Amino acid sequence: MPWPPLLGRVPPRLWSALSWSAAAFFGLLLLVAQLLPVGGRGMVDREVVECAGLALVSALPIGLGRRWPLPMLGVLVVASSLSLVCRQPVWVLYLPVFDLLVCLLAAEPGLGSATERARYRVSGAAGLVVLAVELGEWRIANGQWGAGFRDVAVPITAATVLAWLIGASIRQRRRHAERLRAEVAEQAVAAERLRIARELHDMVAHSIGVIAIQAGAAGRIIESRPARAREALGAVEATSRETLAGLRRMLVALRQADGQAPEFAPVSGLADLERLAADTARAGVGVEVRRQGRPRPLPPEIELAAFRIVQESVANVVRHADSPHCQVSLAYEDEELAIEVVDHGRGDAARRPVPEGAGWGIAGMRERVALLNGRFSAGPGSTGGFRVMARLPL
Repeated sequence: MPWPPLLGRVPPRLWSALSWSAAAFFGLLLLVAQLLPVGGRGMVDREVVECAGLALVSALPIGLGRRWPLPMLGVLVVASSLSLVCRQPVWVLYLPVFDLLVCLLAAEPGLGSATERARYRVSGAAGLVVLAVELGEWRIANGQWGAGFRDVAVPITAATVLAWLIGASIRQRRRHAERLRAEVAEQAVAAERLRIARELHDMVAHSIGVIAIQAGAAGRIIESRPARAREALGAVEATSRETLAGLRRMLVALRQADGQAPEFAPVSGLADLERLAADTARAGVGVEVRRQGRPRPLPPEIELAAFRIVQESVANVVRHADSPHCQVSLAYEDEELAIEVVDHGRGDAARRPVPEGAGWGIAGMRERVALLNGRFSAGPGSTGGFRVMARLPL
């Protein structure tokens, strides 16, 4: 995962500490600004207490503005108005705090499209109110509208509008990030569903094909050759138990409670090809396994993908090729594992239309190879039959 932005790495507690530190500094600055004009003239205790109380109330919006920007904006309007009523020339100090709260209010995230539009309206109206309060307080402190109004109104208006735009931009970025996270989550769910479907197809398709053929053969010869029928039914039972065991392992993986994506353990690998060949032979199709190069341990994902590709290819031979024999070749190269499955049956079977909802075997093999950045091809062989070829990088 990429590193978050620099400001996104700041923990919430540090943000809170910085906010209250700024609030304390602003309160102290405001108190000094209120007491400074009296100079050597003494102040009664009541006036000092009033100034300290006003400074405390004015500082609260900075500390609590991130949590409640709109109520704190109202508190600041009241506090700044009281400072004018008390004839304290400190209204200029309130301007950056006003703009900060406008920015926080505009940046506050909304929930849903209707609430989002309402947030924009509320923050925009609050910005207009703040602008009116700032200009009104300048008018009260100045005593008239004429002299210097343009020189004051333009920078005050520009600062308020800029604060609102910054806050709105922050909110749009947050909303965009939320939508991206939602899309990533949806894509992860879709990818997981696809992986589960691929695993189920590869695990069940071959076994069901063998079971169907063995059960059909047993039904035809149960009276004439009962011993051979019992052998076929035994193969059906063994294959069924193996398939159920594989499904049970998959369900256990799906029910992991640690919150992580389930990882399907590579319960099958290239070492199981001989067992696959024996099971397929009981279905009436001989499988010849050839290995070239130096066999060596491969990464688990390569082992599982290679076995599933061979399993699905052999299952297609059993179901569609009408061939008594197929050949599986594995070439262990320096940087690739080459897999080839060839039969000499009806090579045009792949070109015949398949029922709706069927025919996911080749698509699943192609997806497996693509996920591993390999190459895949499937089609009629040059000398008849059908050929599946895959190259998986090591």
